[in-house]
Amino acid sequence: MNRKFSRKELEEIIDAARGLRKADLLIKNGRVVNVFNETIEEKDVLIHKGIVVGVGKYDDAEVIVDANGRFVAPGFTDAHMHIESTMSIPPEFAKAVIPLGTTTAVVDPHEIANVAGIPGIQFMINSSENLPMDIYFMLSSCVPATPLETSGAHLYAEDLAIFKDNPRVLGLAEMMNYPGLLAKVPEVLDKIAKFRDMIIDGHAPGLSGKDLNAYLAAGVMADHECTVPDEANEKLSKGMWIMMREGSLTRDVLRLLPILNDHTKHRIMLATDDKHPEDLVHEGHINFAISLLLNNGVSLPVAVRLATLNSANFFGFKRKGGIAPGYDADLVIFKDILRIEKVYKDGVLVAENGKPLFEFKGELHDDAVKNTINIKPVTFEKLRVPVEKGKIRVIGIHPDTILTDELLYEPKVENGVVVSDAERDIIKIAVVERHKATGNVGIGFIHGLGLKKGAFATSVAHDSHNIIVAGENDKDMLLAIAQIEAMGGGIAIAKDGKILGSLALPYGGLMTNRPITETSEILINLHKIAKEENEASVSDPFMTLAFMSLPVIPKLKITDKGLVDVDKFDFVPLFKEE
Repeated sequence: MNRKFSRKELEEIIDAARGLRKADLLIKNGRVVNVFNETIEEKDVLIHKGIVVGVGKYDDAEVIVDANGRFVAPGFTDAHMHIESTMSIPPEFAKAVIPLGTTTAVVDPHEIANVAGIPGIQFMINSSENLPMDIYFMLSSCVPATPLETSGAHLYAEDLAIFKDNPRVLGLAEMMNYPGLLAKVPEVLDKIAKFRDMIIDGHAPGLSGKDLNAYLAAGVMADHECTVPDEANEKLSKGMWIMMREGSLTRDVLRLLPILNDHTKHRIMLATDDKHPEDLVHEGHINFAISLLLNNGVSLPVAVRLATLNSANFFGFKRKGGIAPGYDADLVIFKDILRIEKVYKDGVLVAENGKPLFEFKGELHDDAVKNTINIKPVTFEKLRVPVEKGKIRVIGIHPDTILTDELLYEPKVENGVVVSDAERDIIKIAVVERHKATGNVGIGFIHGLGLKKGAFATSVAHDSHNIIVAGENDKDMLLAIAQIEAMGGGIAIAKDGKILGSLALPYGGLMTNRPITETSEILINLHKIAKEENEASVSDPFMTLAFMSLPVIPKLKITDKGLVDVDKFDFVPLFKEE
């Protein structure tokens, strides 16, 4: 947000910039990453009243920091992300990412909105105040994401409009329901009409040609779902901004590297979308995406520009994204991009050598996002699949993406019911509605988890965050579901009638107030249990499972209402006769 100054403060700023008075802070002997002309300059950076007042040669200030030839760059921006995917409430998220150089994040509270509606969004806004980073919000456009699932809330255009005047609200978040837009569904068009004077973010994997034209003409401006260069290039050619995404499951930076050139580099940003705690702790955040670019021949100024100035230009941050007089003094100092040494927010040192130097001073007001697991008792009968004619449709996992295939297999049948077939890696999967105790349970089968024994379940299940469970046997599936209910949400692993491990996520069934390092350690141990005890082979079993209920990403997904053919945007039966 633009900083306001009195006339007296402006006089101080002018005198400090001219060297006529001492400024607050001087960073000397740095190699300044200039994102405006894409050079690296050996210059000093002078800071006063929270802004950069000079770049050049200066000698004195109240505090002098010697950068000793290290790089000095603007603080990084995550152009699109969901805090809930870090499994941390906003204060703990900030403690995790600020030491990694992220000083700004543009957040879609889509996950908690699907659980708790307007109070969920308000919780995220309130709990991200009084933090030494700028957290802006895009309002969740798809709550529910589709009519093919049961969510905890239903938000209409007039519901979202109450936030329009909040200075930290920038517009409408990812318009995932592009089929609804193209079909001119009134509820979808009402939201776009209400926010077309602001920024509208997109989410349209594979959309092309005249359908893409219609999507953009309606008012959508950016996309983070491109996974291949041809798709991204078409969208760039039609005026769309592209976010290169590097999350935990969706890793697209290297796939999209061919789109980055002198003609496109000013229209590309970096985003994480969904990043798990253990990856934040052990890889990094936006600095990790920058490192991938650097390791593949992109210059430091261009790589940093994608994480700073481009996002500032897109979102209208007039004095962010660069190191220049008049710009906010959000800075990072590093020798190695993966080991940020100092982070300054508004000229104040807020993190050093990987450690945050601040505490959250606000109040959480979390009543609306606690105790959100509300399920009708799930019985063996609910998980039973009587055999019918034909083969069964099976969800086929794509490694390292959230795309899936529709596979057809002969079912394994015991006593007239279809059961998991661990030998062929065909495992039962179920989604249990957990918001309104409807009793809905969607049943299917999945290939690619590699699970051979037991079951695991999670209440993190995009986008409506019902409970999703996969298991080799029904008894352990029911036990994992029961454990999640008892914890008020989270992750649970069962085997041989026992709970082997769990992580409680009591904030909306999505987040915890633990330090992210603790959450990371628990998750790493849960991954170990899932791989050693359940013998799962997929790299991240819980996040993989979480996206199997996302009915806006092709091809075959499952919700509490049943199997969904995403291309047809409709339900399909489990059995398919040849």
